[in-house]
Amino acid sequence: MRKQTCIAVAVAAAVAVAGLNMLTDQSQGNGTAPTMKITMAVAVVHGLGDNKVKGVVRFTQKDGGVEIDAQLTGLTPGEHGFHIHEFGDCSMADGKCAGGHFNPTGAPHGAPDAEKHHAGDFGNIKADDSGNATYKRVDNMISFSGANSIIGRAVIVHAKPDDLKTQPSGDAGDRVGCGVIGIADPKMHAGH
Repeated sequence: MRKQTCIAVAVAAAVAVAGLNMLTDQSQGNGTAPTMKITMAVAVVHGLGDNKVKGVVRFTQKDGGVEIDAQLTGLTPGEHGFHIHEFGDCSMADGKCAGGHFNPTGAPHGAPDAEKHHAGDFGNIKADDSGNATYKRVDNMISFSGANSIIGRAVIVHAKPDDLKTQPSGDAGDRVGCGVIGIADPKMHAGH
């Protein structure tokens, strides 16, 4: 039954992403209605299983790419693998329904600044002694439309650091936090 639920949710997410991409990528061409322009997305991260991870990851369109701004709590001190995974499904306690790293180009796993890496490879997020972590950088690979769209996918936080080399996932261990990426209203997030 669990496997069927994963598949059903994953298929629904894929259909939603495909429909959204059609909406945002195609021009009406007749001047009647503008197409939707996405400039911000958000993922509300919650702990998987007994983990207490929680927080928010905001994605904002900037010159040169998409800014990733994460604020998380409830982590063990140290580095944790931090990625976008292919499916927007956080329904199972182990987070496996989110699938593997988001990798639309079939690239090898690597650091976010490596010449070749998954679109979803963000490297590590580092928690302080209180378990609080922040992450902020501009990424020029992810987008809000087209093949590299992150809308409807999942942010995953892992138990261990990503070693940035082990294929296909960086040997980052269990999934401790998950959040589905959805379209956000920038006016509601002003000042964050």
